[in-house]
Amino acid sequence: AVLPFLFIGGLTGLLFRELIFTISAAIVASLVVAMTLVPAYGAMVPVGTVSALRARVDRGMQRLQDLYQRTVARVLPWRGGVLLGFCLALAVAAPVFFAEKQEFLPKMDEGQVQVSVTGDTGVSLEEMDRMVRRVEELLRAQPEVLTVFSTVGGRVFGRSQYITPNSSSLQVQLVARAQRSLSADEWVKKMNGLLRQERRAGLRVQMRTSGIRGIRVGRGDQEVSLRVQGDDLQQLRQIADHLADGLRKIEGLNSVEHSLEEVKTELAVVVDRVRAASLGLSADEIGRTLRAAIQGTVVSEFFAGDRSYNIRLRLPARDVANPQDLENIVLFYNASDSEPVYLGDVADVQLIAVPVSVHRDQQRRMVEVGASIAEGYTLGAMQARVASLLADFPLPAGYTIYEGGAGQALQEGRAMGGWLLLLALFLVFVVMAVQYESLRNPLVIMLSVPFASVGVALGLWWSDLPLSMPVWLGMIMLAGIVVNNAIVLVEYIEICRERGLDKRAALLEAARLRLRPILMTTLTTVVGMLPLAMGLGEGAEMLQPLAVTIVSGLLFSLLVSMLLVPVIYSYLSPERSGSGVGPS
Repeated sequence: AVLPFLFIGGLTGLLFRELIFTISAAIVASLVVAMTLVPAYGAMVPVGTVSALRARVDRGMQRLQDLYQRTVARVLPWRGGVLLGFCLALAVAAPVFFAEKQEFLPKMDEGQVQVSVTGDTGVSLEEMDRMVRRVEELLRAQPEVLTVFSTVGGRVFGRSQYITPNSSSLQVQLVARAQRSLSADEWVKKMNGLLRQERRAGLRVQMRTSGIRGIRVGRGDQEVSLRVQGDDLQQLRQIADHLADGLRKIEGLNSVEHSLEEVKTELAVVVDRVRAASLGLSADEIGRTLRAAIQGTVVSEFFAGDRSYNIRLRLPARDVANPQDLENIVLFYNASDSEPVYLGDVADVQLIAVPVSVHRDQQRRMVEVGASIAEGYTLGAMQARVASLLADFPLPAGYTIYEGGAGQALQEGRAMGGWLLLLALFLVFVVMAVQYESLRNPLVIMLSVPFASVGVALGLWWSDLPLSMPVWLGMIMLAGIVVNNAIVLVEYIEICRERGLDKRAALLEAARLRLRPILMTTLTTVVGMLPLAMGLGEGAEMLQPLAVTIVSGLLFSLLVSMLLVPVIYSYLSPERSGSGVGPS
């Protein structure tokens, strides 16, 4: 059951690689210890000396074994009802694994909050800095805030810098979860209320919690990310606006925004090529003149010591401060008629708002519409509501919408988890078939494995945890663990039958003698996983679903091994001719 872990790749493999290697090494080491040290230590245990405590434990276990043997004896005549009861329980539990309450990874409260601040188009950098400082003061005044880091006038992504005077971002780090009464999502909700009370005109502030150490689960920046592809930017903006309005109406989605909302002011010069040509001017000549007027032309160098400086010739800044000034730039002067040609005569100069950046996916333009999920809601539920919105969303010809966020990762992870679980079951069955040199007993053992999912469903319901990738990893591990109890029981049944007991007597004898090792192996694993299943300590949210899956699945598999396995064995194993009749 450990082998399928080696096929886990992507983000899941990256996050759980150490856990997978640790489990694999521990299982291999335990096999070596069981074959070498345990027999040596067993030879050193004194025989015949029993302490008072051991005697009391043995008497209690003897009563428990007798009770279990009588229970199996009463269950076997009603084996059809027992099998039907377990099948009904499995049918009731199955919908849990297909419900909307799913997410790719559990939410971890690391106290990291991303704040996006956007001002009106055309606001100066100084004014934007003053507005961001007021937001900083409000954030720093909160007792839960540890640090605030601000970037004003754009953003930095890797080694790239994007300069936008009306755009800023703040990274807020809250104190440790144990030192605050509010979760990060609750704190964001509180701060949104305070910011609405401030009523800051010309300023839009959006907050969202960061993922696990800022890891992006999907290609999008937020948990819900829809991408619209098309050719025309204006049409893409309109589609994104309508889509964002629809997402804002969905309860549970916060901080809805799209990538074309951020704009910057750009100087546009549209040349009338026909009129320019009639005056003997080309677009290239007009462009060179504008470049010389605005950016200047390097005409010489100035040397100061061992350093050189370019001497740039250009118009004074006051003469090209606005579009009207640019229209007065002289492009050509005809000395014969003394009539100058101005830029305004052959071109239209204006300031236009353009996107800060144009995103592309597979060489096609696209706009990304994102939203964060509020506390108390899961990605699976939000995916279903977004799918309902997209089902009736009108799209022009040539434009497509597809998922680019954590929803796609959820679907891929769910599919991968299902295939790896089937691979684990197949490998376990093959190993047992080779060992038994038969298919009947491995089939008896494997039929008990699916019923452990009933315990998993009960554990998820009891702990109110959604289905996530750690749950699938726990089920893959469970597939290799739950067969141990069934193997212990079926193996001893076969030994009893080889000694001459009939099938019913062998079942009762094996049930009585194998109860103790079954309880020991199950309870030791459960007790060892219990602290993690309780979610104790910082960062336990990541592995808590895995521990809950193993603990709840093992506890229910104990009931399956004790009641269902004898029933299945009694159905599938035939009576052997010449077997003696043992005590019942």
